[in-house]
Amino acid sequence: MATPAPPLPHRPGAISLFFVVKAAVFAAGFWAWLLVLVVTGTEVGGLHILAATGTIITTLVSVLLGVRMALQRSAADRHAELKRLLVDISWNAFAAAGNAEPESNGNVVPFPSTAFDASLSGGTSGESNGDRRH
Repeated sequence: MATPAPPLPHRPGAISLFFVVKAAVFAAGFWAWLLVLVVTGTEVGGLHILAATGTIITTLVSVLLGVRMALQRSAADRHAELKRLLVDISWNAFAAAGNAEPESNGNVVPFPSTAFDASLSGGTSGESNGDRRH
């Protein structure tokens, strides 16, 4: 039996992709309109300025939205990697602390237990944490 693939990280930007494509379509339309106006060879007028303005604005908008979408995807990948790293760190710390011996001089701090706390404070093992006040 094959192991299941890990779930894909949350990737924001589905709506942004729609707007990037929409802006690119409008930009292509303005570029085509500007090309037709230039090829016809008529005198430069208000339509030429409107087509050129539309071409510039829609091209810039599509590029800016595309950059924003790429940054969102990159941030989502970094966030997913950070979450995986935090889970790995916490699991490794949990497993190492659970396996540590109370008398060992290792680098791992074991989980506190009643018997272990009492042996450190010099009290009896029946003493609870609430009874020891400083």
